[in-house]
Amino acid sequence: MLSKILDFLTHEYVIGDTITISILGALMVIGVFLLTSFILKIINRIASSKLNKDSRLKFKSVFSFFNNFIYAVVFLLTLQNFGVNITAIFAASAALLVGIGLALQTFFQDIISGIFILSDQTVHVGDVIEINGKVCKVKNIKLRTTRATTIDNKVLIIPNHIYLTSILYNWTANGALTRESIVVGVSYDSDPDKVKELLIAVANDHPKVLKNPAPIVMLSEFGDSSLEFTLLFSMNSSFESNLSKSDIRFSIVSSFREHNIEIPFPQRVVHMQNN
Repeated sequence: MLSKILDFLTHEYVIGDTITISILGALMVIGVFLLTSFILKIINRIASSKLNKDSRLKFKSVFSFFNNFIYAVVFLLTLQNFGVNITAIFAASAALLVGIGLALQTFFQDIISGIFILSDQTVHVGDVIEINGKVCKVKNIKLRTTRATTIDNKVLIIPNHIYLTSILYNWTANGALTRESIVVGVSYDSDPDKVKELLIAVANDHPKVLKNPAPIVMLSEFGDSSLEFTLLFSMNSSFESNLSKSDIRFSIVSSFREHNIEIPFPQRVVHMQNN
């Protein structure tokens, strides 16, 4: 009876010209997978137990990719050890594998880039970044894509390989505080000290402009038609800076009109000479 069971389990079944497998071999493959899964769970539990919540989420994303990779390697090695001619299968499907590899090239670039982002902490959830001319706040970082929200509340899905091929500005890498500036030109007839006083007053009146460091004004340029001043101020809400700067510009226009400060438009003086 025992010999019949062993014969049944060890009987080899031939599938096509390349695959030879037995029931015992199939059971061993399942057993190896279960053992691999158990070991990976233990490693995951031990490694993540010492991480904080944010780091644990990043580790989970990276570890899930290596999980799949290890499963694929174990599966192929197990099949090879139990009689399946893996080399022949790969040789027979070489053209297909090349095509799949080319099709998935960008997919793997995204995954590798995602691992780099998560491991070297280039970008964090909550960071305000600028990439390809888009300013957005990072909401979620996954292995293949990063989800972010733009200033007008649109969801921007960024393939992670874009980080490797584009210049990335992280507005909040040095903290939430950012230095903003507004340039305005006034007539040459204007009193520069009065202009400076009005600009600082407008900045200080805005609720999102920090009082420390205090706003400052520089006379930055002698333009063709105007004296150009630069108003510098600090904010903690850099993601909303464009809206705040727009509010400040409105206030500057109102303040200048109230105090008869002219914002000139470009002018050209043409002298006509009769011969």
